Amino acid sequence: MKSLKIILMSLVAAVLVSCGTTNTVPITGRQQSLMVSDGDILSLSTQQYQDFMKSAKLSTNAANTAMVKRVGQNLANAVTNYLTSAGLQNDLQYYKWQFNLVQDNQVNAWCMPGGLICVYEGILPVTQDEASLAIVLGHEIAHAVARHSAEQMSTQMKQQYGMQIGAAVLGGMGLGTSTTSIIQAVAAQGFNFSNLKYSCNHESEADHMGLIFAAMAGYDPQAAVTFWQRMAASSKNQTAEFLSDHPSDATRIKQIQGWLPEAQKYYKPKTTTTTAAKATTTKQTTTKKTITTKKTTKK
Repeated sequence: MKSLKIILMSLVAAVLVSCGTTNTVPITGRQQSLMVSDGDILSLSTQQYQDFMKSAKLSTNAANTAMVKRVGQNLANAVTNYLTSAGLQNDLQYYKWQFNLVQDNQVNAWCMPGGLICVYEGILPVTQDEASLAIVLGHEIAHAVARHSAEQMSTQMKQQYGMQIGAAVLGGMGLGTSTTSIIQAVAAQGFNFSNLKYSCNHESEADHMGLIFAAMAGYDPQAAVTFWQRMAASSKNQTAEFLSDHPSDATRIKQIQGWLPEAQKYYKPKTTTTTAAKATTTKQTTTKKTITTKKTTKK
């Protein structure tokens, strides 16, 4: 019996090593083993996103909707530039960026593979400003760039392989099982990207990468500390959906503070803010001159 277990473990290890590819996560450099292609997972996530948006109610707040799309696109542009400069431009074909704000009071946001993002109105009172919103969107985009969904699906597939190989060995059956059938089995279990819970390690990695992406997009990474402090305060009485399965508040904030020096190297303040301030000053000066002229005329 002992020898049979050794044979089983050896076969499982051999099949799992022979299947899939090794990928390097951008920014962190972590190695991961994936058993699903970007094309396959994008097709599945796109369908799920379309199905969700058919039933969701889009926000009627034009200003907030425009803000989500603006900040999201700034981050998408930064990620695109980064991947291109890192020689990963071939990965860009698997991103179909979408940023939608929906009517929902949950303090939540999520991103499906391919950059399909949904933000709930309930998180905006906590973000309060564009820099903090960039921290949230950067975190969600990082899940997609790091292929966390594909990694979790690959883990489930490996478990399926292990069980099927074990059954084959113990039953004296053949070992032939196609990857397609495994993907179907995983899908049948209800692999829903919008409700996916990542591991604490994945969440920490997304915090790290998201901080860098926000800085690359021109948003002050320092905003992450105050934002997560507000998130911690808002979840004292009720755990926010966005915080499920995440590191503790104290751990998260400490980690972010440790990554800030790295993020600051990428941070270049957006010049649009300065331009807007100059425009406002000019407008105020012009108004004052007009009022003075009118008073002089009356006299």
